[in-house]
Amino acid sequence: MIRGAFTVGAWTMASRILGFVRDIMIAFVLGTGPVADAFFVALRLPNLFRRLFGEGAFNAAFVPSIATVLHQEGMEAATNFAEEATAVMAFWLGGITILGEIFMPWVLYVLAPGFTGNGGRFDLAVALTRIMFPYLFFVCLTALFSGVLNAMSRFAAAAAAPVLFNVFSIASMLWLAPYTANPGFALAWGVTVSGIAQLALVVWAIRRAGMRFTMPRLRFTPRIRTLFRRMAPALVGAGVTQLNVSIDIIIGTLLPAGSVSILYYADRVNQLPLGVIATAAGTALLPAVTKHIALGQTEEANTALNRALESVLMLTLPAAIGLAVAGKPVMDVLFVRGAFTEHNAILAAHSLAAFAIGLPVFALIKVFTPGFYARGDTVTPLKIGVAAVALNLGLNLLFMHPLKAVGPALATSLSSAFNATLLVWLLRRRAHFGLDALSRHRVPRILLAGAVMAAALYATGRWVLPAGKSNIPEFLLLVLVGGVFYFGPGILLRAFELDEILRILRRRRAKAA
Repeated sequence: MIRGAFTVGAWTMASRILGFVRDIMIAFVLGTGPVADAFFVALRLPNLFRRLFGEGAFNAAFVPSIATVLHQEGMEAATNFAEEATAVMAFWLGGITILGEIFMPWVLYVLAPGFTGNGGRFDLAVALTRIMFPYLFFVCLTALFSGVLNAMSRFAAAAAAPVLFNVFSIASMLWLAPYTANPGFALAWGVTVSGIAQLALVVWAIRRAGMRFTMPRLRFTPRIRTLFRRMAPALVGAGVTQLNVSIDIIIGTLLPAGSVSILYYADRVNQLPLGVIATAAGTALLPAVTKHIALGQTEEANTALNRALESVLMLTLPAAIGLAVAGKPVMDVLFVRGAFTEHNAILAAHSLAAFAIGLPVFALIKVFTPGFYARGDTVTPLKIGVAAVALNLGLNLLFMHPLKAVGPALATSLSSAFNATLLVWLLRRRAHFGLDALSRHRVPRILLAGAVMAAALYATGRWVLPAGKSNIPEFLLLVLVGGVFYFGPGILLRAFELDEILRILRRRRAKAA
């Protein structure tokens, strides 16, 4: 499981680095102006559907189902199931894409009500969204095929596919932008073409893995009906999660101009550790826990959850502390150039700190949700998610005016903490999870090491670094201080064992050789 997480994490890291290159270019060209706001709202809509139908509800039901079929009935049965699911998914996504293209202005009236008073920004958002909306068709099918690969414990191609999104986005800004009305149109076309490339990559990987299936006619077989029964509550649950995102977008469009862009840049920085660590762990954890439960190995399933908990906490806690305490230097180094000003960096750093507070709990949601999905329980996360959305909406309305662009970020973090707490509590109550001896030893020591790091970073920023814009040397000093004062106490306290990570890396190098 941990080897799989390393594979996903490595490719996700590559994607996020390229993503930062892309975002730095966008910040340089667009800054936080109206074109940037329109593009980021337009990009949110296909991404919302991708997370809802691709990575969200469908995978929550599909990955455990196909993993169980694969381990219990073999490759031929799994291939047939994948063929049936592909036919249904393609039919469904095609219909959504066509309807979206037709009714796009009305959709954006709901999603971006703050744009309606500015005709130019609203019309631009509609045009860009229509260009990008077909991306959801290709990327959701990519998510389906990625689920097949993950069930086979083949993580590389599925994790590498998002790299192509950033490659095509960067290429579109460099070579297509001079031929379009503004760089937003070039970016939109790059997004759509990247979806085709991602789908081609995972189809090639599945054929290479030995699963050679064709597109059958649309049939609702018993397995597909079972999949939909499991998917229905997960769909609503994923919709609830994405409703959180939509609430943040809606609130952002009602805030002063530039707020949507500020929240986007802050969220992108926050998503680096979340994607590399939490998403990687959750992706590898779901098929692993499903396999143990299918074979009746409940103790091994609990052990997998414990090791995932330690791993994501060990890595997300220092990331959260660093982004919360040193957000301004991070934004300075990454984005302050061209149209992105130092004042923009200060505002984005405040939102980043609010997002970072919730980073560890975002990761814990990724870890503990598979504990329900692997047992076929998609209803409980739904109920918890509904409560979290209600809390998020209330907090957004409460924070909207006094905190401005910080409000949606802080509301998201607090509602996610509520979500994670309920997930853990219910797993423990049902005897599906409990801290083992190793976690009871490590978790408190990880938290103590994080406290030492926070104190060291605060002292460095307050009394060592000069005032004003931070440059790369100041940023690297903060990274060094954070690393020394986190991993040093962590190793001394035996909060984590670096020997375990080194052994995994050595095995991976030996396998590659």
